[in-house]
Amino acid sequence: MNKTIFERGSAGHIRIHVLPTTRFKTFAVSLYAGIPLDSKTVTTTALTPFVLRRGTASYPETIQFREQLERLYGAGFGFDVYKRGNYQIVQFRMDTINDSFVQSDESLLAKSFAFLGEVVTKPVLENGAFRPSYVASERENVRQKLESIINDKIRYAAERCIEEMFKDDPYRLHPLGQRSDLDGITPDSLYAAYRNWLEQASLDLYVVGDTSLSEVQELVEKMFDLKRSSTPEYAPEHSEVVSKEVRTIKESLDVNQGKLNLGLRTPITYGDERYASALLYSGILGSYPHSKLFMNVREKESLAYYAASRYDGHKGLMTIQSGIEIENYEKALTIIQAQLASMRAGEISELEISQTKAMIRNSLLEMQDSAFEMIAYDFNRVLSGKDRPAELLLSQVEQVGTKDVVDAAETFQLDTIYFLTGQKEG
Repeated sequence: MNKTIFERGSAGHIRIHVLPTTRFKTFAVSLYAGIPLDSKTVTTTALTPFVLRRGTASYPETIQFREQLERLYGAGFGFDVYKRGNYQIVQFRMDTINDSFVQSDESLLAKSFAFLGEVVTKPVLENGAFRPSYVASERENVRQKLESIINDKIRYAAERCIEEMFKDDPYRLHPLGQRSDLDGITPDSLYAAYRNWLEQASLDLYVVGDTSLSEVQELVEKMFDLKRSSTPEYAPEHSEVVSKEVRTIKESLDVNQGKLNLGLRTPITYGDERYASALLYSGILGSYPHSKLFMNVREKESLAYYAASRYDGHKGLMTIQSGIEIENYEKALTIIQAQLASMRAGEISELEISQTKAMIRNSLLEMQDSAFEMIAYDFNRVLSGKDRPAELLLSQVEQVGTKDVVDAAETFQLDTIYFLTGQKEG
């Protein structure tokens, strides 16, 4: 595995991470802006990048905005809004071709920074606030995205399980916000929220490509017009698991197929030395086609259309999702719980361990072929405060034995059972 060593620095109260390399034909640029999940700010924060991508001071019309990207030889620009632990993250991305492959009169990286800096810090304004037409249309766009969740019953069940499991925790909030907030957001209130967000967010800028830390620092100083007084740090999650009675939630909608989701808590988070063992645990349980959930619940018993687990190391959370016939609820739940018990009992074969290690190894190796994947992996370090290069994680995974997996299994405690059933179940 090639070592991926990012050079670190800062400028304008933005943390900067640069991986100088000639492996790629493009510059990959990611700007992460994170603030704590909060019901008071979650919706305005989610709406902000939708409005920012409509126009800037230099390119106020959306068509001008897109034409400038074309002038940058078809540079890619996009954003995501998601949550990691108890933080809401807005990620802006640009993918720009390296100057050596085109005829350009000036640095395309510099032009890209000028564009991104303006998107983030110099939006188009009318009467000292966001353009009303942009706010109105993007408010409806976000509303439609939130409303569409209920039409995707797999997503809906996953979200509802999290809402119930973390009903007293900010993690219950959807990263795209709350529909009930949208009507009250005005161009003035959103612009005020945007200014606060820009001042208070933890900002991390990543660049992978044929450049240097000093060049990127100079570009940030020149292109990002920020009036920040500090560089906020992320506070890593410290998950505590308190034994309590498992909650069972049943909800009825017009569905033909039941959605059975389970939520488990663990104190093992990304910064924990047992993280590799937890990865193996989730992998053997339900992350891959050879996993226990897939083989026993779906294949052998034919009880589920899908059955899988997902481990969130930033929250100390594992979820299990399955799609079942409504009448098979009790039987499916029993078999899923039997897989959890079998892992705590150490009923894990060498084949299961070796296959899971191979899957994790392949994932880490394939990551080296994608600049944005390497950026996303390194950002875990910023969020958690734990420096664990991919080659170190691979080494730790290889050293995990059956006892380590069993020890990890014993830390995962079932917290919530959520079942989305049909109307006739009442």
